[in-house]
Amino acid sequence: MPRSLKGLKVAILVAEGFEEVELTEPRRALNAAGAETKIVSPKADRVRSWRFTEWGEYFPVDQSLAQARTQDFDALLLPGGVMNPDTLRMQSTAVEFVKAFFDVGKPVAVICHGPWTVIEAGAAHGRRIASWPSLKTDLRNAGAEWVDQEVVVDDLPAFNREMINVFDRALDKARHAA
Repeated sequence: MPRSLKGLKVAILVAEGFEEVELTEPRRALNAAGAETKIVSPKADRVRSWRFTEWGEYFPVDQSLAQARTQDFDALLLPGGVMNPDTLRMQSTAVEFVKAFFDVGKPVAVICHGPWTVIEAGAAHGRRIASWPSLKTDLRNAGAEWVDQEVVVDDLPAFNREMINVFDRALDKARHAA
């Protein structure tokens, strides 16, 4: 069981059409571990999810992407869905926000089609990344090693467990550096 993530601030970057369960379940796990999560979006007030085959719920945006600063967060979560990362990778502000996390070595958790934004940020090269199978060629072309295994993680309970562990290690490292 990981130590508490109390004090860890996690940005959850989404646009319209993010897969609902890929935000709600990891967010629930992070909050239960004591992290503070904020939905960051190009939309300023609320953003709508996608629920498997149809539109889902609206979620309030905690901070607009225009106002979000990477230095205000310790980690980043990128839910998938098809529409969400496809929209984000076309917005330079979103791509730069994601890139900044990688540039300073902050942990990033990515689900499903979320790696499209990682590819656009130029951060896939040299990494082992799991994704929805249709991204395999995209990731390989970007210089990543595509894998389909639990540790790099392709199911939500395993993803949540590993995300908590990775974020916990980063928080522990930051605490010892202070």
